[in-house]
Amino acid sequence: MEVLYEDNHIIIVNKTSSEIVQGDKTGDKPLSEIIKEWLKEKYSKPGNVFVGVTHRLDRPVSGVVVFAKTSKALSRLNDMFRLGDVKKTYWAIVKNAPKYESQTLIHHIYRNEKTNKSIAYDSPRKGTKEAELSYKVIAVSDRYNLLEINLKTGRHHQIRCQLSKIGSPIKGDLKYGAERSNANGGISLHARSIEFIHPVSKKIISITAPVPKDDKLWADMERIAENQ
Repeated sequence: MEVLYEDNHIIIVNKTSSEIVQGDKTGDKPLSEIIKEWLKEKYSKPGNVFVGVTHRLDRPVSGVVVFAKTSKALSRLNDMFRLGDVKKTYWAIVKNAPKYESQTLIHHIYRNEKTNKSIAYDSPRKGTKEAELSYKVIAVSDRYNLLEINLKTGRHHQIRCQLSKIGSPIKGDLKYGAERSNANGGISLHARSIEFIHPVSKKIISITAPVPKDDKLWADMERIAENQ
């Protein structure tokens, strides 16, 4: 487990594309439990350890995730995420270049609970919620494009769904139109950074998650982005 930041109230980790944030029907051990065990061992705590889930990342997505270590931090962070007071930046690798180098996308997303998939529409329909994000192309290779994405809303599968809608599905994301899966079973979407005001100390917390170490393409695209 890669810990990016920790204090008395919060812990921030870099999730891999195989991990789940909290328990689900698979029965696989979630990150929340892994962190509890890690904290229990690190601090030799005899009793239960509190770890609260403040937000989620889809299982095939990697990157920065914030957990609360106290109930006070959990309550305040939950409100901050709900109100949009947390700045989240993502990186996505796509094969098909979007039409514009930078753009704000506004769609109306319908979540199908049965298929666990979302559909993006250009105009409101019954059961849809407005979804907004901005992207810019920050690196281009012979075969792929790296997009930097700022989320304005937090809808189900929003980035995956909206990029698919404009014809630029994320690499490895079979559910939303990619040609083939990635070798590790994940998709090439990475929660790159997060910035917010600490729920207790009130200082600015700004954390960047390194790209997946086991994926050469991520390293190549990051290098191109730094040199462009």
